[in-house]
Amino acid sequence: MRFGETPVDDAAGAILAHSRRADGINFAKGRVLSDEDIARLKEAGVSTVVAVRLDADDMHEDEAAATVARALAGEGIEVTAAFTGRCNHFAREAGLAVLDQERIDALNELHESVTVATLPPFARVEPRQMVATVKIIPYGAPRAAVERAVDVAKAANRPMIAVAPFRTMRAGLVQTKLPGTRDKVLDKAVNTTTKRLTSLGSTLNGERRVAHDARAIADALAELKSEGCDLFLIAGASAIVDRHDVVPAGIEAAGGKLIHFGMPVDPGNLLLTAELDGKPVLGLPGCAKSPKYNGFDMVLERLAARLPVGRAEIVRMGSGGLLAEIPSRPQPRDEADSEEAGPQQAPRVAVLVLAAGRSTRMGGPNKLLAEAEGAPLVVHAVKAALASQAVEVVVVLGHMADDVRAAVEKAVPPRSRVRFVSNPDFAEGLSTSVRTGIGALPTTVDAAVVQLGDMPGVGAPLLNRLMAAFSPVEGRSICVPTVGGKRGNPVLWARRFFPEMAKLSGDSGAKHLIGEHADLVCEVEMTGEAAITDIDTPEALAAWRARVPA
Repeated sequence: MRFGETPVDDAAGAILAHSRRADGINFAKGRVLSDEDIARLKEAGVSTVVAVRLDADDMHEDEAAATVARALAGEGIEVTAAFTGRCNHFAREAGLAVLDQERIDALNELHESVTVATLPPFARVEPRQMVATVKIIPYGAPRAAVERAVDVAKAANRPMIAVAPFRTMRAGLVQTKLPGTRDKVLDKAVNTTTKRLTSLGSTLNGERRVAHDARAIADALAELKSEGCDLFLIAGASAIVDRHDVVPAGIEAAGGKLIHFGMPVDPGNLLLTAELDGKPVLGLPGCAKSPKYNGFDMVLERLAARLPVGRAEIVRMGSGGLLAEIPSRPQPRDEADSEEAGPQQAPRVAVLVLAAGRSTRMGGPNKLLAEAEGAPLVVHAVKAALASQAVEVVVVLGHMADDVRAAVEKAVPPRSRVRFVSNPDFAEGLSTSVRTGIGALPTTVDAAVVQLGDMPGVGAPLLNRLMAAFSPVEGRSICVPTVGGKRGNPVLWARRFFPEMAKLSGDSGAKHLIGEHADLVCEVEMTGEAAITDIDTPEALAAWRARVPA
């Protein structure tokens, strides 16, 4: 890779190393300079730029990031499209991050250009939470380094990055009593335990309150086992202090087998693990009555994720096991207990498919129902949106609404995430469809891609690349696809612009907002011409059909 000051006349095809925003030019770093870009730079009096050229044995940052990210990803992981040399892994479901730390370290040792950062091993994750990110440090990486990283990822028979999802458990709770034990304390323990289990998608199936006696504990376990419990929790009125104490003796009297007593986690040292007919039994430490995160949570989470929790796993919990001063872990607290910021989530992006227009330039027929490549144009748009990483797809109907809806419903699976909304004012222009679509989005959506129904070449990879570029924190709140420096569609808009979009009028959509918020615009270069090719006329449709035969 060659980096340095480059004469503008020699910079076509090079990667701009530093952003240039002056004299009417707004080029972000990482832009591949086109002939048109060079002309604009020369018109502005620019004679040199700091640029990068990749050598034949280099791989572009986005290709490198995507290649490594795909190789690392295992079950429960969704990989985003690459953008600016970054490719993220997000959790599909709630669960635990399962990471091969040794191989991650080995990968990061390979070459300074290829890096992967992850959450701590066995971190608890929520759906759409970021688990890891692959980042190519400069604008490209040696192909050999990328290939070695892939080899490291495939070196074992297990993925380097995965999420073990939580599965439902039916827990039974035994609480023992001594003279003076108050029911209020036991009631609070039931409430806290229920919240813990519920947060993991599990249930408290039954509870028994018995004397602090081994035989009574054994009888209670037998009853809960007959009721279908597959996890047994025992909270003693007095803490377990020995393998021969009352609680472990009760487990053995019920036919159970002790596995390990104690754990290198604080709070939570006095936890006992055992087994009864192949099902886990936990003798709880006193801290289990508190809603604060403790060693009991660490074990409970792994059990819910169906991960092994034997002696070997318990003794390895010491690294990171000092929890007393760690306020940032997820905790099943009362709602008012915490004002902490949540974990980094994948943006929730919706796609608005505008399918309400009258097709006046087509001279009669509704172009959205015209077939190309074996399906109506509108179906191509909706299928691309469904195949993307969008959380919701909203189709805005207007002209020939029943026919357009029927065409879409015939082509997409039942119970897909498509919603239809009607724009009664469609004859007044494109802006009315944008307003209708924006007004139909839930408050949980972070951004929306406004997709035209007459651009059949726009596929899921293009949509995903726009979503990968979206980062309001880094000033990328409006993401616009470009082809050779020419801006096209669809455009992604952050939620902050929804109020302005709700006031649009006329037939020009929200294009003027791009100029008004130039500092928040991110141009996303695309391959091919899909982003600048729409079907407005019979000639354009014929040209498309000729290029992509049905």
